[in-house]
Amino acid sequence: MIIKFSRVAITLVFLFCFEGYTQNKLAANKKVTKEIEKLSKKESIQLALKMIDDTDKQTIADMILLNEIPAPPFQEGKRAKKYLEMFKEIGVDSVWIDTEGNVLALRKGQKRDRTIVLDAHIDTVFPIETDVTVKVEGNTYTAPGIGDNTRAMAMLLAVLRAMNNVNLKTEADIVFVGTVGEEGLGDLRGVKHLFSPKSDIKIDAWIAIDGGSKGRIVTGGLGSKRYKAVFSGKGGHSWGAFGLANPHHALGKAIDIFTKNASKYTSIKGEKTSFNIGRIGGGTSVNSIPFESWMEVDMRSLSPKRLLEIDEIFKKSMKQAEEEYNATGVKEKVSLKLVPIGDRPSGKLIDNEPLIQRAIACNLLIGIRPFLATSSTNGNIPISKNIPAITLSRGGVSKRAHSLDESWTNDEGAKNIKTVFLVVLSEAGFVK
Repeated sequence: MIIKFSRVAITLVFLFCFEGYTQNKLAANKKVTKEIEKLSKKESIQLALKMIDDTDKQTIADMILLNEIPAPPFQEGKRAKKYLEMFKEIGVDSVWIDTEGNVLALRKGQKRDRTIVLDAHIDTVFPIETDVTVKVEGNTYTAPGIGDNTRAMAMLLAVLRAMNNVNLKTEADIVFVGTVGEEGLGDLRGVKHLFSPKSDIKIDAWIAIDGGSKGRIVTGGLGSKRYKAVFSGKGGHSWGAFGLANPHHALGKAIDIFTKNASKYTSIKGEKTSFNIGRIGGGTSVNSIPFESWMEVDMRSLSPKRLLEIDEIFKKSMKQAEEEYNATGVKEKVSLKLVPIGDRPSGKLIDNEPLIQRAIACNLLIGIRPFLATSSTNGNIPISKNIPAITLSRGGVSKRAHSLDESWTNDEGAKNIKTVFLVVLSEAGFVK
């Protein structure tokens, strides 16, 4: 059965002519637009796109199955093993789990001159004991991690299934990857490993799925620096040892100094830069001088230069607080230790990068209005290394990500699978 795109094609022409159709006037260049239109008209491609619709129930079943396997950062092993089995069942040339815990499934190309990655991170933010049972109400699926990022994992399987069922061939190798450690203290450890000398593959283009807004194409990596600042002292009784250096008091001074210095810096005109003290802790009881006081700090910027500058402001502020507090006449002293807990590089691709142009054209062809964005994703790593990388949307309607009542609604969810399918196929070089 051949699917005709006549209405879509007409809509495309209209949208390209009306340059103000979206708030940022986004349209692909003519060369790429023609390339994607030509690709979409091939009978095998149309059959594969129909297959994505026809297997939607299977994709949902995959999503539920995977979601009900807990996978916090550093504890993704059980889910990874199941994912590997699912790739094997659909069919790939080889599949393995690397030394960092990433799942890699290779579908060989005919030329094998390039390697294109399609990625979905397999970890969630929730502790291992969290109830991740999926509750189904109509087309809405509710469970911790269901959108971020289990839906994306199921989309990779759907793309592979569509390619295999119509026996599509590409020039380049395609590696379907389930990465570990994208969330929180995982600090992108999975993707960092894939771009390290220890990696099993050399990557030429990176396409990830993460994030809910239907037409979002992430082309910029929002960099971050994260620390745990720890003030330590001897500790003692609040009455009997009164006057002893108190790490909580030092931490309070540190927060005050850093907040003033960082606020002054971020108010300066330039690329947006942020800072946040997300967690604080320490102490044993209300009537004890604590032996330790700590805080976790997050700083972000799209500008590598400004990220380094606010990082330096933080370090100097912490040292200043340590010195000033110890000079107040307290008995003994507190000591400061800065522990790096996150380092995500920043960067941005130019908008005429072919991979970006293909993503724009594919979204439009499927009937999704695209927009470019910046975010903190696995794409930060390849972007910082000047390797073409984008992060595409998982589609549908996502709500309350990172919460216990996180949900994903299947509102034309197959559209985004089709978009991803076309982007990967066009980037890998469709043969037949």
